[in-house]
Amino acid sequence: MEHQLLHTCLQSLNDNNNPLSLQALASLRSLIINPNTSDSTIYSILETLTCSLQLRTNSLTTHHHILKLLTDLASHRTHLSSQILNTIHYSSLLFTESIQIATESLTSLASIANSDHNKIDDQLFMSLCFAATSTSARLRLLRNGERLGIGMHVLFTMFLGFTEDPYPYVRKASLDGLLGLCKSGNVFEDISVIEGCYFRAVELLQDNEHSVRSAAIRVVSEWGQMLIAAKEENDKIDWSNQVFVQLCSMVRDMSVEVRVEAFNALGKIKLVSEDILLQTISKKVLAIMKEKNSHGQCTAERFEILASSYAGAFVHGLEDEFHEVRKSACNSLRIHTILYAEFARRSLSLLMDMLNDDSMAVRLEALETLHHMATFECLHVQEIHMHMFLGSLLDNCDLIRSIARKIFKLVKLSDFKLFRSSIHGLLQNLERYTKDEADVFSVLFFMGRSHGNFAARVVKEVSQEIEPVLEGKLVLDSARVAAFLVLAISAPLSQNQNGQNIPPRLFSYAVTLLGRISSALREVVDQDTLLAYLSRCSRSSTRGTEVEESSLLPVVDDAVLTHSRKDVNNPVGVPMLQTGNETSKVQPVISCELEDLATSIVECQADELDEVMKSVNLILARVRDAWLLVQSRCTNVAVRALRDCKRELAVLTSASLESAGILAFTMQYLQVMKLFAKIWEHVVWKIRSDETGGLEYLFGKLDVRLRELRYRYIGFSKEEELYVLELIVVACMLRLSKVEICCSPTTLKKLSAIISHIEILNDKGPMEPSNILMDAKKTVHEIESSKAGISCSLFLITNLVDFFTLKQFSLCPRVRHINAELDVPGNDSENPLPFVSGLPVAIPLDITLYNVSSENRLWLTIRMSQESTQFVFLDSNILGGCNEVKKFTFMAPFYRTPKARSFSSWISIGMECALEDCHLVKHCGGPKRKLVYLCQEKEVHLCLVRRD
Repeated sequence: MEHQLLHTCLQSLNDNNNPLSLQALASLRSLIINPNTSDSTIYSILETLTCSLQLRTNSLTTHHHILKLLTDLASHRTHLSSQILNTIHYSSLLFTESIQIATESLTSLASIANSDHNKIDDQLFMSLCFAATSTSARLRLLRNGERLGIGMHVLFTMFLGFTEDPYPYVRKASLDGLLGLCKSGNVFEDISVIEGCYFRAVELLQDNEHSVRSAAIRVVSEWGQMLIAAKEENDKIDWSNQVFVQLCSMVRDMSVEVRVEAFNALGKIKLVSEDILLQTISKKVLAIMKEKNSHGQCTAERFEILASSYAGAFVHGLEDEFHEVRKSACNSLRIHTILYAEFARRSLSLLMDMLNDDSMAVRLEALETLHHMATFECLHVQEIHMHMFLGSLLDNCDLIRSIARKIFKLVKLSDFKLFRSSIHGLLQNLERYTKDEADVFSVLFFMGRSHGNFAARVVKEVSQEIEPVLEGKLVLDSARVAAFLVLAISAPLSQNQNGQNIPPRLFSYAVTLLGRISSALREVVDQDTLLAYLSRCSRSSTRGTEVEESSLLPVVDDAVLTHSRKDVNNPVGVPMLQTGNETSKVQPVISCELEDLATSIVECQADELDEVMKSVNLILARVRDAWLLVQSRCTNVAVRALRDCKRELAVLTSASLESAGILAFTMQYLQVMKLFAKIWEHVVWKIRSDETGGLEYLFGKLDVRLRELRYRYIGFSKEEELYVLELIVVACMLRLSKVEICCSPTTLKKLSAIISHIEILNDKGPMEPSNILMDAKKTVHEIESSKAGISCSLFLITNLVDFFTLKQFSLCPRVRHINAELDVPGNDSENPLPFVSGLPVAIPLDITLYNVSSENRLWLTIRMSQESTQFVFLDSNILGGCNEVKKFTFMAPFYRTPKARSFSSWISIGMECALEDCHLVKHCGGPKRKLVYLCQEKEVHLCLVRRD
């Protein structure tokens, strides 16, 4: 049957006068897509189609069908794709006199393979573009130019030229092509070329077709930023202002699409002068702008036209009749509010008005912007704003209420009246939406810690409501009473709670509500710790002095517990109240409550991972915003924002290995980005003048942190693994840019190994390489091919500034932390282990390993000094425990006992970095590669045995 159908089709195809030829072509497709069709039949079809493709008597329709069949054949029989590519390539050259047929051939060529296999002659492409009279032909040629392997400069010339095409779709395709050239990482060294493209796009902002104007806005934004980067340092701010003003001129366009695109583009401009930003939120020309023009920069008439182009730009966007525009304006405003305090203050009233918007999406975007401002300490709420702000707590949308509560966690209120109004609003939220109880309690706890004196005053005012009623019994089902108790127990934890007394009986009342309160505060404190804290405070007779407070509150450093964003130098620790030795005895009256608490914890564990993931991904999004500040030379602000992220992360606790791994990775990532910010300031911006040794110290810390990110976490998705590797690539390029502090061959070797590993990952599945990766490959090739060494460091820095943009990074819940715990039971300075000088000594160790597999090579390191280290191999195959957790006791032999009365050694557990072949370490009987350490060093005390 197969051969009969093939014979009929071939006969029909060979007879060009037969009207059934098109039907024959359609029949052939059924043979091509059938996976059971024999190879001999496929080869016969290919031979026949190849011959038919070269016939000049074919109509355009027949030629189109033949090309479509060849394309299907290449996709279903990949081993024939190279031969089919050559056939179509030859066909495009053969029919150059027929523009339509040649265009059809090139379109098919572009759809089969990438530009490495289907590159055509630049001259042929240009000839076809100029000769094409059909609009569709020009469109297809321009859209497929990059895939056909056309040279960058030829493409740029063609795209720029066809922006003057009479047909709007061709102009738009040309602008999209220019945008693609900019985003693909191509470098244009001639600044006049960049200016030519930018000013042509500015002209097209006035095009009659709205789709062309939208495309022109995107080109002005991207090429404008390229132009800013190419300018001298003193001119950058002026050009940045000019690009910003050009984009502002489009926010009043008649097209909704254009207005949305304009505001999206405004949010990408990283740095704008404060006076221009202030003018965008005022429709009236400000006095400061008139003063600047008084120096004779332009005529009064010209100045009015110029100022009116951006005066009130954001006001117009926020007042737009279409919610898409209002939402985009809110989003664009977000990045600029953290740059200048005055601009943030004046923008606040506009954003508060958006909280009453009819669109839920706009209200949500406005709250996200306010949350962003609160994160960067730019949100200063006044009484005039309070009623709108509190209204969000009563919104019908759960997500809006949730974000509003998150803002209250961060905001600092200047006077007691505002604080009392906030507490009243949260209580209204609790009364109307009882399902929000846990979240409201959590917010009250944070607010009490941040405003200790205010919280104590509120508790004093409502003390009558909290007292027992109805024969001395406390009304336990009152959510309002529980809320006040949460506020009361949080006040003593505040750093600014000066002498305000919280009656001890309130802590006793809180014990009776332990289940509800502990469930709400699980991100801050666990059940046993909270119980111990409440018990100790309830037994205290007074809380008036600092000494008593210190003894009654078994807490870690107050910097951890206080959600303060003012003191950026406070350390970040684990945000858990320490229980001490007072949790062993619990009054029988609350045993029933503890049973309820245990049940509650089991029920909450299923939701814990989701909550942790939401919080972590929000923090990761803020890291990207902080990096924009680094690239805008606001490094101090960025570092402060990263520290705030670490504090916020520190208050998240976990009861499972899954969430613990995610939190550990995020904390490590924040530390890496903080180091990147400091190094960037040294190397790229050259702002700091520290000695080379200090910079080398930062590079050393960064190498260790990045190595831990790569090897101490498992379960990465492909995108996450590539992201970590790209960070290592950036670190290597920064090192190469600072010749005097690095061993360039070692760094080059490491960079080449990382790039090769990334290419292997890309071979497993198509991933678009980032600009920084392509630039790194080019750099390595140029350095290795030339003997100039690292003389191109300035080139590396320039490319880093232009190409490295931190991606939006989100973490998957499968990430696990390879970790270890190490203890020497019963050993301290007063209870040393005995040893005999010159003889080995066995050191008993209690070891717990988390997420260690049999493929990991573990080593115990026992050192007496930096120069004297002994290695002991740990074979994980013979260790007990499950795959996730392995607990065992191990007797570690130490052979180098000194001739001394006593000595100390330090023990840790390290894991070999299996993929770092370029960092081989020569240890006799020790690891072959560098180690990442899974736990802190443990000090072991040993004492010489006396001989009688």
